[in-house]
Amino acid sequence: MNAGAQTWGLRLLALGVAVGLWVNFSFEAREAPSERLIEASVSYNRPRGFIVLDPVPSVNVRLRGSSKAVRRLSPFQVNVQVDLGRYRVGSYLINLGPENVLLPDNLELVEIEPPAIRVELEQEITQRLPVVPKLTGEPAGGSTVGEPAVLPNQVLVTGPVSRLARAGSLSTEPISLDGHALTFDATVDVVSLDPLIQIVQPFKVLVRVALQPPQPEPPPPPAPRHGHRGKG
Repeated sequence: MNAGAQTWGLRLLALGVAVGLWVNFSFEAREAPSERLIEASVSYNRPRGFIVLDPVPSVNVRLRGSSKAVRRLSPFQVNVQVDLGRYRVGSYLINLGPENVLLPDNLELVEIEPPAIRVELEQEITQRLPVVPKLTGEPAGGSTVGEPAVLPNQVLVTGPVSRLARAGSLSTEPISLDGHALTFDATVDVVSLDPLIQIVQPFKVLVRVALQPPQPEPPPPPAPRHGHRGKG
């Protein structure tokens, strides 16, 4: 094949691709518009040193586009972003609009439900909280439970001021006493029941569970011995 024929072949191929794309876009443009309701996750751009209390996790977003574009839409392609950079401690009603919604270019926003969300910001601090071991079950052999020791007995956490004050302490994973009659050690995770209280370090602690076996009963005192008197 000479150079001229090869050039014309490439031109024809490019023309065919262009025509195919034009037909595809034209067909999509001629499709009847369709709408779809998507549950979109909400993300918060919060100022440094602050945290959102009980954030709204998602809102409903209604979108419109060609039936093909709507059919191919994945919920993960839609996200609602709330910029809180200029806010400080307090409760705010945030109006949601097109500027808050990230979506594919071939779709348009119809509505957001609800159109506004309540956001409460609180200062986030770092401090240490004591760890209280959680013991379950019953020791074996009639042993009694003494005061457990925790090492370290405090962990570093971050969270909202009010939640940390309310929590007061953290717990460990349950430590079973079943089958234990003597003092034993257990390395367990520290647990935060509040998702806004995050453990920084350490994530595990050593708990020494003191068990006291029952003391044996002292033997009864010996019976008194009676002597025999001889005849005089």
